[in-house]
Amino acid sequence: MNTAAMVGKFPPVVNVASVPQRSPFRYPGGKTWLVPYVRRWLSSLDPRPVELIEPFAGGGIVGLTAVFEDLVERVVLVEKDEDVAAVWMTILDSEGAEWLALRILAFEPTPDNVRAVLAETGELPLWERAFRTLLRNRVQRGGILAPGAGLLRKGENGRGVASRWYPQTLARRILDIAARRSRIGFVAGDGIAEIRARRGRPDLAFYLDPPYLAAGRRLYRYSEVDHPGLFALACELTGPFLMSYDDAAEIRALAADHGLEARRVPMMNTHHARKFELLIGRNLDWLD
Repeated sequence: MNTAAMVGKFPPVVNVASVPQRSPFRYPGGKTWLVPYVRRWLSSLDPRPVELIEPFAGGGIVGLTAVFEDLVERVVLVEKDEDVAAVWMTILDSEGAEWLALRILAFEPTPDNVRAVLAETGELPLWERAFRTLLRNRVQRGGILAPGAGLLRKGENGRGVASRWYPQTLARRILDIAARRSRIGFVAGDGIAEIRARRGRPDLAFYLDPPYLAAGRRLYRYSEVDHPGLFALACELTGPFLMSYDDAAEIRALAADHGLEARRVPMMNTHHARKFELLIGRNLDWLD
C-alpha cells in the first residue's frame, strides 16, 4: 500500500451539527460525518453519474443528501433488514408517509406506551411495522435495532425513553423524503446481489458502507459480509465507487491487495471520542 496515503496531516473532524439531518433514523454507524466528503467526491466525478446506488443503506444519509442537494438525479437505496426496509417502503408510499407522520405526531412516548408497541407480536401490517421500527430505533440505546438491544434508561437530561423522540422533526423529515420519492428508488434485498446486477453500468456511482468488522455483529441483524468478495466485486464495477470502512489492518490489506487507495479520515464517535475510519477507492485525489 502507498503508506503516504495513510499518514500525514488529516482534515479536521466534521462537526455533524453543521450537516443537515435528512434521515428519520438515529442509526448506529451512521454516516452524517461523511457528508462533506461525499459532496466532494460526487462533485469531482466527470461525467456526472445518473444514479447513486447505496447497497447497504441503513439510515440512508448519503443517498438522501445526494438527492436533497442535487448531487445526482436519482438514488437507489438497498436494505436487507426487513424492519428497516418497512420504514423506507412506507415513507416512499405517499399515503404511507402521511400516515406515518401523523402516527408519530399522535404518539405519547410514555414508558407504558412504548413497551406496549414493542411488545406487539405476530405479523404487523407494513405501516405499523415501520412505526414500531422507528420507535425502537429512537428508544433503544444507541439506536441499535439488533436483537437484544436495551431501552434507554436515563436518556438526555434524564428524560428516559422520550429523550430521543422528536415528533415534529421526524414527521417533517418523513414528508420531505416523500416529496422526493420520484427520485428515490428502494430495493428490499441483498446489497451484494444489487451491486453484481449493476456492475457493468459506467453511468452509475456506488457508495459501499457494509457492516464493519469490529462492531457489525453487535449493531446489525445481518452483519455477515464476505469482505474479500466485496472488494473483488468493487473492482469489477465500471462506474465510480467509494467505500467506507473501519480502520482495521485486515481492511487496509484488502485495499492494498486489490490495488485500491485507502485514506484515514477522522470522525467523532457517539462518546465524543476522536477516531479514524477508512475511505477507499480507485483514486482519492479529490481528498487533497
